[in-house]
Amino acid sequence: MSEKVALVIGAGDATGGAIARRFAREGFTACVVRRSADKLQPLVDAITAAGGKARGFGVDARKEEEVVALVEQVEAEVGPIDVLVFNIGANVPSSILDESARRYFKVWEMACFSGFLCGREVAKRMVQRGRGTVIFTGATASMRGGANFAAFAGAKHALRALAQSMARELGPRGIHVAHVVIDGAIDTAFIRDNFPERHALKDQDGILNPDHIADQYWMLHTQPRDAWTHELDLRPWMEKF
Repeated sequence: MSEKVALVIGAGDATGGAIARRFAREGFTACVVRRSADKLQPLVDAITAAGGKARGFGVDARKEEEVVALVEQVEAEVGPIDVLVFNIGANVPSSILDESARRYFKVWEMACFSGFLCGREVAKRMVQRGRGTVIFTGATASMRGGANFAAFAGAKHALRALAQSMARELGPRGIHVAHVVIDGAIDTAFIRDNFPERHALKDQDGILNPDHIADQYWMLHTQPRDAWTHELDLRPWMEKF
């Protein structure tokens, strides 16, 4: 019997890892992806120790041939991909005056182009089965461009447009495509180390808990198709917007 598979692209130590653990708790095999497979081992071990199933894959999601091979391998060796979560960030601030063409292009590759590659390859399989869920992680930058975030905002705007286009094309074919706007700081080591005053708000529920984000991704996947959400925004209660 084939496994139920949740493919998480960008399974980092915070949000991506929490999403993988959440789906694993529900009986899915979490196929987790980062550029470095070694960095995935703690997550795979944690899921396994909790009684779940997980496999790690070292893949550069910007490379078409690697994404094609990944999807083929997962479908052949693990099972049909029921859920794709694209969670690559690429939040690299820079003044437009100092931005280099190489860095701008790299941010777009990471935050948008790789989303297209992953979404396209998985959608090909999902359409054949007439079911599946695709969730793209967005950001405040998906909605508006901020000073010093031209590259990130451009890429995230484009990812949002990709999600909208896929939803309108694939929804009538049974594929639920959703875009989640994460509007606020997340409880990560980066926030803790670089913005300690922001991280101190954790005790007041003032920053996003990755496990609570993951709960919403699970909710999106389990929605009945007569009441699908396309776009969902998540932010702490004290966040200005």
